[in-house]
Amino acid sequence: MKQLLALLLITLFLHANEAQNIIKKLERNLRGDYMYATMKMIVTSKRGKRTVKIESWSKGNKKSFIRILYPKKDKGITFLKIDTQMWQYIPKIERTIKIPPSMMLQSWMGSDFTNDDMVKESSLEEDYHAKLLSKKGNTATLELIPKEDAAVVWGKIIITVDLKNAVPVKETYYDDRMQKVRIMTFSKVEQHGSHRVPMVMELKPLDTNKKKNRTKIIFEKINYDAKIDSSYFTKHALKRYSR
Repeated sequence: MKQLLALLLITLFLHANEAQNIIKKLERNLRGDYMYATMKMIVTSKRGKRTVKIESWSKGNKKSFIRILYPKKDKGITFLKIDTQMWQYIPKIERTIKIPPSMMLQSWMGSDFTNDDMVKESSLEEDYHAKLLSKKGNTATLELIPKEDAAVVWGKIIITVDLKNAVPVKETYYDDRMQKVRIMTFSKVEQHGSHRVPMVMELKPLDTNKKKNRTKIIFEKINYDAKIDSSYFTKHALKRYSR
């Protein structure tokens, strides 16, 4: 009996270790020291469809700067994230606003993404316990449960990973009551430098009041190689780079 128990514990440990290694490889592939990107965000809701064009600069997962390029009414709006703090500059009123914690789950630019998504500094590797649910060929499905001291908003994430490219295929998010709340899918993987990147990501909320909602982000350009000037990651950048 003791031998069977020991064998079971060893098997569980090996599976947990494999799951953590998969997450580590995925994060190292997607996250560079620096990243510059341009993208368009297509927001679909019961009110219709609209497109937002975005330019972004980031340093690791701690700092990022975003500028809205289109539509004209939103052009020049900027966002700065440093660690878990986020600011927004609105050129029409020449005002900088710090986004409080109470608004972190609010919609970002009218999309299905939240302010929290935009400042997300959580690391799947550091903030979640990973468990391997299944593995077949080049595809693995993992369950991610937050660690006790992790500052994350999700009760659980189920993630399907393309092992060959070290990219996510699908992520299902659960709230703290373990109810499914949204699904994110990833597609069109391309090589950019030493990184493999899904160029299309689509978010679908599962709220019955948002049945028609979809938010799709399509990356148009990604550069991991160019070092980004540190001036982008200061509060002065919000107004300075708004124009």
